[in-house]
Amino acid sequence: MALTVMLLNGASFHGGCCRHKALFSLLGPLLSNSKFYSSYRRPGAEPEKKLSWQNADFSFKKAIDHLKTQLSLLKKETQDYLLGPGGRPLSQHLLEQTKVLWQFRSQEDLNKWVISSDVEIGGKSEVYLKLGRNNQAALLYGTLNTEVPRDGESKYSGYCSMRSRPPLGSFNRKKYYDWSNFNSLYLRVRGDGRPWMVNIYTDPYFSHQKDDLYSYFMFTRGGPYWEEIKIPFSKFFLSSRGRVQDNQHPVWLDKTLGFTIGDKVDGPFQLEIDFIGLLNDRAHREEFAYETYDKN
Repeated sequence: MALTVMLLNGASFHGGCCRHKALFSLLGPLLSNSKFYSSYRRPGAEPEKKLSWQNADFSFKKAIDHLKTQLSLLKKETQDYLLGPGGRPLSQHLLEQTKVLWQFRSQEDLNKWVISSDVEIGGKSEVYLKLGRNNQAALLYGTLNTEVPRDGESKYSGYCSMRSRPPLGSFNRKKYYDWSNFNSLYLRVRGDGRPWMVNIYTDPYFSHQKDDLYSYFMFTRGGPYWEEIKIPFSKFFLSSRGRVQDNQHPVWLDKTLGFTIGDKVDGPFQLEIDFIGLLNDRAHREEFAYETYDKN
């Protein structure tokens, strides 16, 4: 599209202004609907002197540097794949009993997570994320407010959440976690006594499954002491838009992780997280905790 606009701008030099007007009359509707050109302007705003696509920085050097970076990532991914699962020999992968997924020791570790609240729908809850004391944990804190927005549509409000960013491979390809060698989630946290929901998000192929979520409860004791929490993956149940589904099935262990508070109690909250890991508990033999139904 940018090339088309450049041809229009340069047509007057090769065929005169009449040809320029003729081409623009044919391609103008296409350009007006594109993201490179728009005829809409807010009332009172000054007209733009040049098209929006002309503000883009077309740097050949940056493109080459970006290509080199992505190719180096692809090379490393190929080497790790040939070496074994997770870039380690297969023998180590099979004998592994614990694995740390996220450990919070720097700002870079916090950047792997995203926080959100009911402000997105007009609510008044607040949530923040920062490093804890001596940079030894992540501190998730804020204020919960269950006041429903007066928009005529929302019926509930009062939630805050923290969610991991999906991992990306070379050339911005989606990567998936391989948790198949483990059967439990293992966390070291320190809370304020309020309950949380631990969520495993889905990445579905169909749009009607975009709100599917696997969840289980995490109850914190409160007080000055850390607690280690183990949640078997067999306990996670499927819900969609806040409703528990009748058709339950085991969770697919390749998605992003998150924490949500929404206990309908107004006031401050905080949760410190030392690390989030995986555990292969040999004593846990349960495959799935809920009844499954055969479809007719």
